[in-house]
Amino acid sequence: MQTPLPIILASSSPRRRELLQAIGMPFTVMTSDVDEETSPGLSPAEIVESLALRKARAVAGKEKEGLVLGADTIVVLDGRVLGKPKDEEDAFRTLQALQGREHTVYSGVALVDAATGREEVAHCSTLVRIRPLAEREIRAYIATGEPMDKAGSYAIQGLGATIVEGIEGDYFTVVGLPLHLTAALLSRFGVHLL
Repeated sequence: MQTPLPIILASSSPRRRELLQAIGMPFTVMTSDVDEETSPGLSPAEIVESLALRKARAVAGKEKEGLVLGADTIVVLDGRVLGKPKDEEDAFRTLQALQGREHTVYSGVALVDAATGREEVAHCSTLVRIRPLAEREIRAYIATGEPMDKAGSYAIQGLGATIVEGIEGDYFTVVGLPLHLTAALLSRFGVHLL
């Protein structure tokens, strides 16, 4: 696939890299390392859009050309944002709260043209149901290490798939990069995947 601009992924996430590779998107990676604190009172949609845009802008500001792709994902339960766990006990508390219930995953996607500064940003949300879990199961899952760098302390594309009872919405939103939304935003910059 030829793209009119080089694509730069502003993320260190191996999952986002794998998703772009799976759809044949040529890209390079440049991590953004931005502060991910947000103002209080923002909606989940505003949080993921602002963070995705902040990441893309940070990388675009260092480049002369290219289309910079930023993304952010959060897990929301009862109006509370559940980020990445600080430690194993934090992961346990998160999974204990999620088990047997539904929560919503939000993923924001932003594109910034480094040469012109033009920006596009949007988000998707997906409802996820985690099956009831015994304390032993939660501890065993945490012992694998998989939950430790994931929003909500689980990875739907890994062993965490065994605790997900169902989803309503887009699977890739839960993984961390809604591909249909990414393709739609890319098309606004003349990059067409099909």
